[in-house]
Amino acid sequence: MSAKDVYHDTAKHALEKDGWRITHDPYTIPWEKDKKDLFIDLGAEVIAAEKEAIRIAVEVKSFIGRSEMSELQKALGQFVIYRFLLERHDPERMLYRAVPDFILESLFDEPMGQLLMEHEGIKVLGFDIDTEEVTKWLPQRP
Repeated sequence: MSAKDVYHDTAKHALEKDGWRITHDPYTIPWEKDKKDLFIDLGAEVIAAEKEAIRIAVEVKSFIGRSEMSELQKALGQFVIYRFLLERHDPERMLYRAVPDFILESLFDEPMGQLLMEHEGIKVLGFDIDTEEVTKWLPQRP
């Protein structure tokens, strides 16, 4: 299993404050072909109605590397792989990338980030690292 992201617990607390119940930490996706498992940081759900639950998988990314663009490239590749495997393993669960709100504002609210979200179908949630609260869902809260 890979190491937790710097902001893993912060994102987890933010989701819980936002009304989500953490169901997996981490959420495991079996990759049967190579007998390897991949781990998405969190699985969560919120009960939207008596008979229906909204389920998400959340991959936390801090973007603390030397280059924001290099971090974005790695994050995009990881997101695409996880989304593909999640569609096969648990197609009802939506995949989100969780980032600190200052990264959301500097990267995903900018034209490049908007283009990637639109073209690649990336869903992002921002969280405040001090208050441990969700600040924004893009494109919208599920």
